[in-house]
Amino acid sequence: MTLVQMQSRSVMSNPVAQTVGNAMEAAGPQVCDDMTVEVALSVMASARAGHLLVCDEDGLCTGLVTQARLTAVRDGDAYTDRVRLRDVLGHRGRVTSPMTTMAEAEHAMRYRRLDALPVVEEQGSAPGVLALALAR
Repeated sequence: MTLVQMQSRSVMSNPVAQTVGNAMEAAGPQVCDDMTVEVALSVMASARAGHLLVCDEDGLCTGLVTQARLTAVRDGDAYTDRVRLRDVLGHRGRVTSPMTTMAEAEHAMRYRRLDALPVVEEQGSAPGVLALALAR
């Protein structure tokens, strides 16, 4: 079974915030890691979202996939219709804590060339996403 969960949280977009928790935006659509790439692209298009948060079977956030990444995977030579989001993410996707300083998060995102990073609490839930535009 493939789960799609929408979360609506208020956007806190204060660019001078000290921590990621104060600067993150709403999480957006969350999907289960057993979803196929093709279905994920359809969900993304329907939600008019540029990314999806990916959760495991326990509902814990394991990472984030972007439309550009999924399109690249789909257009690749090794693609089959059986490729799942967990295959795209690998063992564990990159995440950050709401307590991370903005300076640390900005450095990590620029070093890893990430446009967005899921913000994950200790329990594994994802209350938001830090977008590079907010980290500037």
